[in-house]
Amino acid sequence: MNYIAWAVVALVGYSIFTPLASLATNQIPSTVVALVANSMLAVSAAVVIVYRNESVAPYLAGENAVYMYAAGVFLSVGIIAYYQALGAGPVSVVVPIFGMFLVGSSLLGVVFLNDPLTAKKALGIVLAAVGVYLTTS
Repeated sequence: MNYIAWAVVALVGYSIFTPLASLATNQIPSTVVALVANSMLAVSAAVVIVYRNESVAPYLAGENAVYMYAAGVFLSVGIIAYYQALGAGPVSVVVPIFGMFLVGSSLLGVVFLNDPLTAKKALGIVLAAVGVYLTTS
């Protein structure tokens, strides 16, 4: 599959995940839901690694490993906060605010990764922010 197909699979998975996680946090502490759901993610990733016969050890050190560990720290903070928000507020407000990571990531990509910023992308970023404002107010 190409990256667009994978992105669509991710979209569908995350779209279904969010209401289910919200329902779970109605009766189960958000940290427990986070632990179980993300443990399933870790096990699934391990299964894919074994299936693909990939090695992990060579990537645990080296100059790029620091990015992997930093990504893990920020992912952990973001996901735990996301579960907390889902447990405390409505999905229709939490998800658009969380979804602003698209704007944040896009801007970081432009600033630090030299991704091109076209007028069309800039307009998309502005419209995304307006959409979040409209759905959360």
